[in-house]
Amino acid sequence: MHAGRGSSTGEDQAGTAPEAIAVVGIAALYPTARGVADYWRLLTEGTARDAAAMPQDAPDTPEAPDTPASPESLADIEVDVARFGIPPAQAPSMARMQLLMLEAARQCLDDAGYGQRPLPSDRTDVVTGTCFGLDRQYANALRVASSWYARDLERVMDSAEHPDLGGAAARAAEELRSAALRHLGASPHDRIGEMASTIPARVAAAFGLRGRTLALESADATSYLGIAHAMDSLRSEVTDAVLVLAGQCREGRFPARALAAKGLSAAGSGHPDGDPAVADSRPAVGEGVGGLLLKRLSSAQRDGDRIYATLLDCTLQQDARPGVFRYPTSAELYRRTAAASRRRSGVPAARVQYVEYTGSGPEGEPGAWAGLADGAAAPIPAGTVRDRLGHTFANAGVAAVSKVALALHHRRLPPLRTDAGARPQFPLAEGPFRAVGETPFRGVAEAEEWQRPADGGPRLAVVTGASLTGTVCHLVVQEHRGTGGIRAPEQSAGHQGDAGPVRRTGQGVAGSGRTAAGPEPIAVVGFGGRFADAADADAFWAATLSGRDRIRPVPGELLDRELYHSPEALGLNRSYAEQGAPMPVPGAPPPGVRIPPSRYQALDAAQRVGLAVAGELFARRGAPAGTLTGTGLVAVGSNLGLSRERQLNTVLCLDVLEDLVRSLDTLAPWSREEVEPLLKSVRELYGEPGPVDSPVALDGCLASGVAALIANEYGLAAVPVAVEAACASSLAAVDMAVSRLRTGGADYALAGGVELPCNARDMILCSALGLLSHGKITPFDLAADGFSPGDGCALFLLKRYDDARRDGDPILGLLRGVGGSNDAKSLIAPDAAGQSRAMRQAFEQVDFAPGAVDYVEAHGTGTRVGDRVEAAAMAEVYASPERGAPLEIGSAKSFFGHTFAAAGAAGLLRALLAVGARTLPPNANLRKVDPGLELDLIPARVCGEARPWRTEPGRPRRAGVSSFGTGGINYHLLLEEYTDSHGL
Repeated sequence: MHAGRGSSTGEDQAGTAPEAIAVVGIAALYPTARGVADYWRLLTEGTARDAAAMPQDAPDTPEAPDTPASPESLADIEVDVARFGIPPAQAPSMARMQLLMLEAARQCLDDAGYGQRPLPSDRTDVVTGTCFGLDRQYANALRVASSWYARDLERVMDSAEHPDLGGAAARAAEELRSAALRHLGASPHDRIGEMASTIPARVAAAFGLRGRTLALESADATSYLGIAHAMDSLRSEVTDAVLVLAGQCREGRFPARALAAKGLSAAGSGHPDGDPAVADSRPAVGEGVGGLLLKRLSSAQRDGDRIYATLLDCTLQQDARPGVFRYPTSAELYRRTAAASRRRSGVPAARVQYVEYTGSGPEGEPGAWAGLADGAAAPIPAGTVRDRLGHTFANAGVAAVSKVALALHHRRLPPLRTDAGARPQFPLAEGPFRAVGETPFRGVAEAEEWQRPADGGPRLAVVTGASLTGTVCHLVVQEHRGTGGIRAPEQSAGHQGDAGPVRRTGQGVAGSGRTAAGPEPIAVVGFGGRFADAADADAFWAATLSGRDRIRPVPGELLDRELYHSPEALGLNRSYAEQGAPMPVPGAPPPGVRIPPSRYQALDAAQRVGLAVAGELFARRGAPAGTLTGTGLVAVGSNLGLSRERQLNTVLCLDVLEDLVRSLDTLAPWSREEVEPLLKSVRELYGEPGPVDSPVALDGCLASGVAALIANEYGLAAVPVAVEAACASSLAAVDMAVSRLRTGGADYALAGGVELPCNARDMILCSALGLLSHGKITPFDLAADGFSPGDGCALFLLKRYDDARRDGDPILGLLRGVGGSNDAKSLIAPDAAGQSRAMRQAFEQVDFAPGAVDYVEAHGTGTRVGDRVEAAAMAEVYASPERGAPLEIGSAKSFFGHTFAAAGAAGLLRALLAVGARTLPPNANLRKVDPGLELDLIPARVCGEARPWRTEPGRPRRAGVSSFGTGGINYHLLLEEYTDSHGL
C-alpha cells in the first residue's frame, strides 16, 4: 500500500520514518544581534526591545539604505560587495536584501565550517524567503511613475496663470525626470537588481553553489515553506545540502499601512506585554535575516559536521476559508496538524518538552494553544522569539528554529521577557500568550537548564505558528547526541552507512512508493491556461496549430508611447520596443466563486488571472475542487513583487516627488504659496489606484495571494506558496510540488505560473539591458535579436501516479524527472554547462536515455547567444547516433512571447497538449534556422509546421521541457505519454 495515500504520513512501506535533517550552520542578523553568539546572548541575557527607541513607520523615502540606524534596524550593516566578487558599480542597483542575505550566507557557511572546506557544490541548493516588496522594486516603480507625474506637472503648470512661465512647464518636467533618476537611482542592471530570485542566484555565484536556486513567499509562513522544501529535497536525495535564508526588512510604506488596516498592530501580532497603548506605537513587522544550513543526518555525521539539532518533520496544513485573508482560528485544525506531524516524525505528544510559538494572529491564539495542548504532559515551557525581535514575518520560522536549535545545543531554555524585563504571568492580557493560562503551558521566567527526559531519550521541541493566508505550521526539532535520537541513522530511508555512497536518483525515498526504475512518476490529472488571444488551453493549442503568432504592438493603456517609448536608442526610462502579447484581465470572478466587487477590484491582475485559470482547470476536469481529499499544495511561479503593491506604495511616496519639485531650479522664482496649490493639483490629476487603508488591500498585493485565493476560494486544504526563479519560476514551482508529493507531504498539488509583463515598467527595465527584440521574438532563427514580452498563466493538477490510478483520474501525462541547477557564474550570460547539469539531473531520475526523447520544448529566449548556448547544452546531453529521427525542438515563445514567470508553464502546457494530440508543434515566424546552432551535432531540427508525432512501437512519446532564468537558474523536466497499457 502506498503510504502517502489519504493521510500524508510520509512513511514508507516498512513504516520507517523519514531520515532526520541536521542543522549544521546558523546565521543571525538582527537589530541587536549580529551573529550566532550575539543571538544566543540576546535570547538568554537580553531584555526585550525598548519601545521608545523604535521607529513608528517605514522610511521616509523608498530607499531603506538611507534610513538612519536605530536599535530596531539593520540599516547600519555595511556589506563589502567586492568581498563577494560583485563589481561596486552594480551595488546601487542591488536590493538591500541581496546584500544582507549575502552576508548571512557567509556567516552561515562559516559557522558550519565551510569557509575552510568545500561543500558538494553541484548538489547544494539555495532557498530564500522574503515577503512584501524590496526597496529597489519600490524605487524603480516610483522612478517609472515619475515620468507620468512630470507630465501631469507640465499640464498643471501650462494651465496656471503665472507671469514668469515662458516655457517653464516643459523645463520643470524635464528637470524633474532627471532629478528622479538621480535621487531614486537608475542603472541598466535595475531589472536584475530588483528581482527576489537574484538573491539566491547572487549567493550561489558568490560561493560557487551549483544546485537549485529559488525564492519563495507565503506570508508569515514563508520560512516554514523554505525549510519544508529543503527537507523534501534532501530526503528525495536530489540534493545533499540546502542553504535556507529568510529575511524581512521595513523597505516601503505600504506593508505597515496594509497590516494596520487588517488590525495587525504590534500588540495584536504577538508582543507579550499588557500595555496595548505602548505596543500600538510599534511597527507590526520586525527586521531580521537568518539562515540555516541543512543536510541529511547521515551525511552530516559522515562529513564530521557539528550538529546543532535535527529536524524530524515540518507539517503544513491549510484553513481553506473563502473571503478576506486571515489567521486560522480552528483548534481542531491545529490539533490535526500536530497529530499529523507526530505520525510523520514518530513523536508522541507526551515527549514534547518545549513549544516555540511564532504567532497565529490575535484571533487564532486560543485555537492554537488549545490544539497544541492535546496529549501534552503539563507543565510544558513555552516561549517566543518575538519577545526579542517582534514579528519578523518572512523570517519568523528561521528565527524560531535557530533559537530552538541553539537551546538544544546548549541544553538551556531561554526566558520569556516582557518589555520591562519582568517575569511573565499567565495568562497575559495581550500578545501571543494570553490564552496560555487555559492550557498546560508555562513561561520560562529565568534561563534554566533543559532537563533530560525521564525516559532518557533526546530533548525535543516543536515550533508552531500560522500565516494570515491560512496556513498552520508545525515543526519538530530534536536534540542531537551523536548516535541518533528516536531512531538510529542506519534505519533512515536511503541511508547506506556513514561511509557509504549517497544515492543520487531519489530511489527508495520515504513515501515514493517505488524503487526498479527511480522515484514514482507524478501524474498530470488536470490543466488550464490563458494567454494572448487564448482564453483557455484549447484556444492555446488551436493558436499553436495555426502557425500564426499572437504578438502585436502593446496597446497604449499598457505602454504610453509619449512617455515610455523611444525606438531610437537604449535608455533608462524608455523602451525601444513596443511589441508584445498582452492578455485581457478578467473583470469578474469565474463561475461559482463569490468575491465582493470591492475586494475583486483590489486584487492584482495576476491574482485574477490565476483564479480564472484554476476555474478552467476544475471545469475541464469535470469534478469540483471539493473532491480533492487529503493535504495539498498550491505552488505558483510568480514575480514576488506584484504590480499592485508597487502602485500602492508609489501613491504613498508621492511626497518624495513633491519634495523634488520644490527643489527644482525652474521653480525657484515661484513662492511657496504658488507651489503648494500646484502640487495639490498635480496629486489630484495623478489619481488614486485604490484604497490603501482597506482590510483587503494587503490581499491584492501578496504574490502568494494568487495561490491563497485558489486554495481558499475553491475550498482546497492546500498550502499556498509563490515561487520565483526568474524565467524558470513555473518549473521551480512544479519541482517543489513534485518533491512534496514524493515525500508524502502532500496528496495533490496545483502548480504552474503566472505573470503579465506587458507593461511599461517591465519593458523599460528589460529594454535598458538590451533584452527585447526590435521586432518580434523569433527563437532559433538567424534573425533572432531578443524577446517580446507576453502575458500568460498555466496551472496543472498533479497527483502521485498510484493515487491517480486508484482515484480513477484521467492521466494526461506523467512527470518522470525534474532537474535543477545554477550556473554560479554570470547573472546574465547563459552557460551551457549549467543547463546541461539540469538536464542530466532529470535523467538521473528515470529509466530511459536521452535518445528515447523525441521532442524538447526549449526555453528559446530569442537571443542569438542564448539560443546557441541552449543548443550546445542539448548537444551535450541529447546527442545520440542511435536516434531513429532527429530530435524535434520548438518554443511556445514564438507564438505567445516570453511570459517570464509563466514561461515554463507555457512550455509544459504545449508539450502536454502535443503528447495528447500526438502532434509535433510548429514554431512561428521561422524563416531561416541559425546555422550557428549546429543542430547536426545532436542531430535535431526546428520545424515551422505541425507534423504527426510518430514513435517506435511500444515506446511512449517523451518530451523534455527547459526553462532558464536570469541569475543562471536552470530547470529541465521530462514528460512522458501515458497509455492504458503503460508498463510502470
